[in-house]
Amino acid sequence: MRFVGTMFRYLWRFINGIRRVLLNIIFFALVIGFLALILQEEEPIVVPENGVLVINPQGILVEEKTYIDPVDQFINQAAGSSEPVPEVLLSDVVEALEKAASDDRIGAVLLDLSGLYPSGINKLQRVADALQQLKTTEKPVIANGDAYAQHQYYLAAHAKNLYLNPLGGVAFDGFEYGQIYFKGMLDKLKLNPHVFKVGEYKSAVEPFVRNSMSEQARQANDFLFNDLWQEFKQDVVNQRQLTDAVTSGLMEPYLAAFNNANGNLAKLALEANLVDALKTRAEVRNELINLAGYDEDKKTYRHISFADYLNEVGNGNKALLPDDSNNEIAVVVARGQIVDGYQRAGMVGGDSTAELIRKARQNEKTKAIILRIDSPGGSGFASEIIRQEVLEAKKQGLPVIASMSSVAASGGYWIAAEADQIWAASTTITGSIGVFGLLITAEDTMQAIGVNSDSYSTTEMPSINILEGITDAQRTILQRSTENFYDYFLEIVADARDMTKAQVDEVAQGRIWTGEQAQQRGLIDSLGNLDNAVEAAAKLAEVDEYRVVRVEQSLDARQQFLADMLNSSSVKSIIGTGNDAGPSHWLMDSVTQVLRDTRSLQNFNDPKNIYSYCALCPQPR
Repeated sequence: MRFVGTMFRYLWRFINGIRRVLLNIIFFALVIGFLALILQEEEPIVVPENGVLVINPQGILVEEKTYIDPVDQFINQAAGSSEPVPEVLLSDVVEALEKAASDDRIGAVLLDLSGLYPSGINKLQRVADALQQLKTTEKPVIANGDAYAQHQYYLAAHAKNLYLNPLGGVAFDGFEYGQIYFKGMLDKLKLNPHVFKVGEYKSAVEPFVRNSMSEQARQANDFLFNDLWQEFKQDVVNQRQLTDAVTSGLMEPYLAAFNNANGNLAKLALEANLVDALKTRAEVRNELINLAGYDEDKKTYRHISFADYLNEVGNGNKALLPDDSNNEIAVVVARGQIVDGYQRAGMVGGDSTAELIRKARQNEKTKAIILRIDSPGGSGFASEIIRQEVLEAKKQGLPVIASMSSVAASGGYWIAAEADQIWAASTTITGSIGVFGLLITAEDTMQAIGVNSDSYSTTEMPSINILEGITDAQRTILQRSTENFYDYFLEIVADARDMTKAQVDEVAQGRIWTGEQAQQRGLIDSLGNLDNAVEAAAKLAEVDEYRVVRVEQSLDARQQFLADMLNSSSVKSIIGTGNDAGPSHWLMDSVTQVLRDTRSLQNFNDPKNIYSYCALCPQPR
């Protein structure tokens, strides 16, 4: 034992020594960065006259960025790595395009979409709207790419000139939904899933009890994604006259076009009118030089990235009044899975999101509240905590508008239900009004490895022990509790939407809808984006002049200091940004999907183990 203790002491000293070295490296890097920040004057950002604004988002479009601890971010950047999924604020891309439309210094816009990750359709539509508005100024919009994924092509199709590399290709092959199923794994591990649900179409628990999609889930997928694809395709067709070979969705005409192009995907794209011309990078660069002029320093065409452009022009609130206005429309973003407790941005915490709504309603300048939702739901209890805070705002006489982004389903719909008005995009995924409970017990697993559990209780109502399974009485209690929760959900929606419980139940049962389908069924009021919801809120509040303010979680003094310092260009020049989003790989995409699914399981922390969560809904990004 003395030898073992000595060995661990030396091991700890070794580990502790490494820890001290790393901390010292980080400390001195911070000192160097801080000194550089003080001593070095940052070069001013200059927008070249008649220059090209390059829209090159690196990551997914999001309503609100996920919070990352500044020190963690610094270490990742110093190590040359970055966050697993880079994020770009939708509002930043839109603002850059809107400002460029009226900026005489911007002569053209280049869409470089190679780093854009799959994003919600309504977010792509919002960027497309800004592109359409910019095109009315007759400033040329050029898209260029070595290849286009389907989501990238949607935006590229809105360009005046669309170029593709001669060895490239364009994906335009429809929507596909895939689900990972765990039943086979659970069987091998002898783990027993116990499911309690209400809603014929509530398929969130299927991965634990099936190895394939149920007919109900397949039917729901067919109804939802076909509508989404038709709108997505029509948006593209409205911009470009595509041939039937790529719009029919049928293999025979596609193969005919493919063979006619001699198996050349780039030539197929040109002949199908997916693109205007096949051009190499050098050819496009020369065209841009002729358009905007030559930059002697950068040895290329005169241009500015949209990130630099925003830093130059400022990124303040869109306001109709200066900052000292007494009329404010407060926007609270609820993005991510809904979980119990306090959570940072990127997750919807029951307590933290309710606190943001409370902060908004307690501000005497607030005249209305927008709850901007991008969530597939989660904890039923956390959803109720947020809903109760919405009711408190309404008691004060404040209008509350729910504005749905890409996803506002299950718990995401729960927190929207009590709003004075519900707005959604036509492509929003919503509904999924249903609940479920999930419990996995390991009595068979323990028995297989020779471990047994036994317990004693003074009553016939002991707490559940996952090592011993559950009794029939416990199963009955859990199922009835789930049914009661579903009934409460129906009651909330019925009262809020002026419907009977029977009417709500008819469109509930865990069924998911597009925004347009939901409007036809009385679940939402109007179709529109965030700007439309703000206008509606101002009208309800009876204010003509106002400014829009996002209510966000505050950083403490330490976090704010580190964030400001580590995000400065001086420090970034020392450590590098580590934020170049390269093309995704099919294997990494599959691994990411597994990690995303398992991560959502880790976030199931409802105190009653009852959830309103939409498994068919894409995770908001």
